[in-house]
Amino acid sequence: QVQLVESGGGSVQAGGSLRLSCVATGSPDATYFMGWFRQAPGKEREGVAAVARGGTVTYADSVKGRFTISRDNEVNTIELHMGDLKPEDTAIYYCATDPQATYGMSAPRSYHNWGQGTQVTVSS
Repeated sequence: QVQLVESGGGSVQAGGSLRLSCVATGSPDATYFMGWFRQAPGKEREGVAAVARGGTVTYADSVKGRFTISRDNEVNTIELHMGDLKPEDTAIYYCATDPQATYGMSAPRSYHNWGQGTQVTVSS
């Protein structure tokens, strides 16, 4: 059973920065793919950034150049450094992990283990 514990998030003004962290319990195989997803009110959950244990990363076009995902395999942790935040980044951010990411690293439906979510609010 994989468990994910998220921390970070909060409220910030546009142009500011925030960092999210996620610690996963479970075997290395069970947590091969890890990523961040977000869901704004009235919108579908979308991929933000994901990283494989081997180092492959992917980003949503909307966050490229502003967000950076990193991973520490020793402690099964990923972080999301979010810079130049915009009001449209406001959402609940979820950490997720999966051994296979069958439908691609950026697809929410690829992931079967989810954290509880953390709110990120960006004011203009």
